[in-house]
Amino acid sequence: MEFKVDDLAEMLEGEVLRTTDNNSVLVKIGAKQHALRLLKTGTSEFEFMLDNTFHFAKILHSSSAEVKLIIDGQPMTLKKHSKLTEVLEKASILVGKGGGDRNLTSQIPGRVVNIVAKAGAEVKKGDVIVVLESMKMQVAVKAHKDGNLKEIKVKQGASVARNDVMAVIE
Repeated sequence: MEFKVDDLAEMLEGEVLRTTDNNSVLVKIGAKQHALRLLKTGTSEFEFMLDNTFHFAKILHSSSAEVKLIIDGQPMTLKKHSKLTEVLEKASILVGKGGGDRNLTSQIPGRVVNIVAKAGAEVKKGDVIVVLESMKMQVAVKAHKDGNLKEIKVKQGASVARNDVMAVIE
């Protein structure tokens, strides 16, 4: 895979070398190897650790040829190659193995109007756990993976901010 930091003139090469036992991926960027661990994913945002340093990324635009994103405020362009599909498949396998985030977080600020699921219940990805009210609209917060609902961390009537942990799914 090729990627370009917008301020740099050169294009860099990157590849996935192998997955490790701690739900990390060993990647090679240029001539140097790095440990990459995905912490949290959303539809257009994700958090990851690269060599024990936290990073936040937001996808701005994605086409069949490239992905434009911002990583820690720095614009970047990823040129898609056949290797990109391999990287994404390996990352999704890691998250699917339970190596992904156990915490169910709020994607919007709001007020808890209903707690649908009970702690200890078996849940499937997509099951409604909590209902929030934001700007006079009700929004269902759904399970991000299959598992056991270990804990509900909010109470009915409580206010939550974006990214607050609402429940723990193991």
